[in-house]
Amino acid sequence: MLDRQVIDSLFPADLPEAAELEQRYPPRQLPEGAMVTRLGPSPTGFVHIGGLYVGMIDKDFSDHTSGRYLLRIEDTDQAREVEGAVEQFGRAFGYFGIEADEPEGEYGPYFQSQRESVYLTFVRELLRQDKAYLCFATSEELADIRARQEASKAPTGYYGRWAIWRHAGDEETAKALDEGRPYVVRFRTPEDGPLRVTFDDAIRGKLQHEANRNDAVILKSSASSPRLPTYHFAHAVDDHLMRVTHVIRGEEWISSVPLHLQLFDALGFERVTYAHIAPLMKMIPGGKRKLSKRKDPEASVDFYIEQGFPAPAVQYYLRGLANGRLAEMPLQEALSTPLALDQFGVAGPLVDLVKLEGMSADHIATLTSEQVYEQVLVWAGQFDAELEAVLKADRELAVKAIGVEREGVENPRKDLRKWSDFRPQYGFFLPALFTPAAGPSDERVTPLNVAPEVVTGFVNAFVDAYQHLDEQPEWFNQIREAAAKNNFAPSPKEFKKNPDAYPGSIREASQLVRVALTGSTRSPDLHAIAMVLGPDEVLRRLRSLAG
Repeated sequence: MLDRQVIDSLFPADLPEAAELEQRYPPRQLPEGAMVTRLGPSPTGFVHIGGLYVGMIDKDFSDHTSGRYLLRIEDTDQAREVEGAVEQFGRAFGYFGIEADEPEGEYGPYFQSQRESVYLTFVRELLRQDKAYLCFATSEELADIRARQEASKAPTGYYGRWAIWRHAGDEETAKALDEGRPYVVRFRTPEDGPLRVTFDDAIRGKLQHEANRNDAVILKSSASSPRLPTYHFAHAVDDHLMRVTHVIRGEEWISSVPLHLQLFDALGFERVTYAHIAPLMKMIPGGKRKLSKRKDPEASVDFYIEQGFPAPAVQYYLRGLANGRLAEMPLQEALSTPLALDQFGVAGPLVDLVKLEGMSADHIATLTSEQVYEQVLVWAGQFDAELEAVLKADRELAVKAIGVEREGVENPRKDLRKWSDFRPQYGFFLPALFTPAAGPSDERVTPLNVAPEVVTGFVNAFVDAYQHLDEQPEWFNQIREAAAKNNFAPSPKEFKKNPDAYPGSIREASQLVRVALTGSTRSPDLHAIAMVLGPDEVLRRLRSLAG
């Protein structure tokens, strides 16, 4: 065991003692049963929807138990840090309403890169107790150890006889220090522990796993600055000092629990409760797989923001993935009903965008036209500057357009699934966004198979007699009259009986009007559209089709 004076010389002289940190971060004064949860994203890429999923779960449990939810940026791997990632965290978690309860506070700082002195204190403490040691093994030596282990079919790792600095004498260590050789600090795994470890998981119940026997690195190379810990060590120190009670994370961390429990025990900390959730999955031909950052656009939280999915709809959907019973409740009830750890499944839930879009459409259908307008405007302000300008310039028309077949009806339209749908679904209402048909040969008219001269004759007849009538039947009769003047069959049935006798039926005639007013053969009720557009705009669009 190294002399304490030698150990202390390796660290800054003003480093606080462990007892001082315990006083600086005292146990929280919270009600009995309160849960303190945390999300620890790493700024090495975009926020995965799985991170949002876990954050939503974390915040739900803290909120419903009068606890605290923390966001801790785990940025110790600074070589892989992606510029702008931290800002993306704020944007993503803010949009979906899972901001931390303590963005700043007495248990911070909440960036691990700013907590160097905290980690060094506890690394020094483990060295003083001979529960950790200095390891000067070079990368070449480590590669050689691994190659020999693989050749002999031994488990790979730094343990037992392969841990070449575990039993180094004080003189050998002192000599390496005098030579200025870089080193890492490794955890001295207990030699007398059980071969398998049993622990309780708040979701999965009692689990058993092979005990950790590797002397894991807990402090990175002395040649680096700042001197930061590995994830395993940092999470143990931070969860203790921030007084976290429950760590909810992906099932891929189950194999790390034995090491994490060893670290908690060695540091003299009370163990946290772990709950390991199943990963979000995607259905693919022949089966399913984990939702992939590399392969799946919907894996990124930014995808949902850029597409304009309303936050409540995504929250509702994710809560249903966590606890299936919530998917059967109305949205507001599901959002306010607490999650339950014992109702989480151990099979990965499938992310189904079609289902999410359906839920989102249902939610949007409950909003007023004004609410839809305001939320589309906010979305456009970030992702569609042209649409934003048009909406601001023509607010009254936009609100009236949104209300078509929505306001005052029993079954409102559900063609808006997300805010990015607004332009294709409602853009035709706004003259600044609409391109009228360029004459009777316009490509949007071609599928109707009506000769250009017939199109012109029909439209001119409709325009010449046009009246902007409030009642739908009387208004539509004008289409019938113009169609009859141009020899359109009075019904599709009549046209089918003798197709050579007519240029089309009343269906084709009304579709010509639809294309003129909307640019599409699919739209809401024609009369309702005309009432929103007004007579001048209706006639302008019709004349453009006539050529």
